[in-house]
Amino acid sequence: MNLQEKTMVADTLTGINGELIRFAEMIPQTENQELKSTLKQFRTSCEQSQEELYQIAREKSYYVPAQQATPEEISHVKSLFTSKTL
Repeated sequence: MNLQEKTMVADTLTGINGELIRFAEMIPQTENQELKSTLKQFRTSCEQSQEELYQIAREKSYYVPAQQATPEEISHVKSLFTSKTL
C-alpha cells in the first residue's frame, strides 16, 4: 500500500504530538536533574521537528489553520483563567 505524502505528513505530526504529550508528563515527574535535562532536550528536538513539518504542511495546503481568535474571544478566555471559576 502506497501512502500519499499528505497522509504521511499528518501521521508523522500525530506521532510527534504524542511524543510531546509524553515528555510533558515525564519531565515534571523526574527528580533526576540529568534525566530531566535530557528529556527537555528531546522535547525541544521534537518541537523543532513538529514546527518544520507544520510549515511544510501549510506550504503544501495539507493543513489549514483555524481562523484566528478575535480580541473579544481572547479576552473571554483570559478572563476564565483569571477569575475564580472556570
